[in-house]
This record gives sequence, structure tokens and C-alpha cells, in this order.
Amino acid sequence: MKAPPRALPTEHSRMLRIPCPYCGPRDEVEFTYGGPTHIARPGLTATDSEWSQYLYYRDNLKGPYRERWLHSYGCGRWFNVLRDTVTHEIQRVYLMGEPP
Repeated sequence: MKAPPRALPTEHSRMLRIPCPYCGPRDEVEFTYGGPTHIARPGLTATDSEWSQYLYYRDNLKGPYRERWLHSYGCGRWFNVLRDTVTHEIQRVYLMGEPP
């Protein structure tokens, strides 16, 4: 039995190539997405509503978006990425603690 032909990769199906600031460029499968970065965590006296806003409500923006990534199958370090959510182009990579 002959295998069905494989679909050619499209613009939206290609793997990201993420430049780890410690190890250099690696395939996306080595990383774990950590969500948006530079989000202020509520204080100890925060209400349930404030915690709910922090945990579940995020803007779903088109364009440049700041994210945290963990190089889980590499150096094991966290870093920030500025990535365009439309084109997936990585515009900037910077260390945790650095300003956006």
C-alpha cells in the first residue's frame, strides 16, 4: 500500500527557530512557552476578582507581543521574546529582568 502524499509546509505550519540568548538558535520543540511577560502579579491582599483578572484575562493582540520562554531541553533558563503574532517573526530576545 502506498503512503499518501505529505502536505507541503505552509507559512503557518513551520516550526519556530528561537534564538536562546545562552545556547543560540534552536528548534521550537526544545522550548516551553511561559505566557506573556511583564505582567504585575497581585499582592497578598488581592481580591478574588483581581486574581481572576490576573490569571485568566489577557489581551489577544495582533502584532508585537512580549512572551516568556523556557529552554526546557537545553540550558533550562528563562528569557523574554518579542514576537509578532501575525508573522511569528522574532524581533528581539532579551534576558529576564531586562526592561522591555
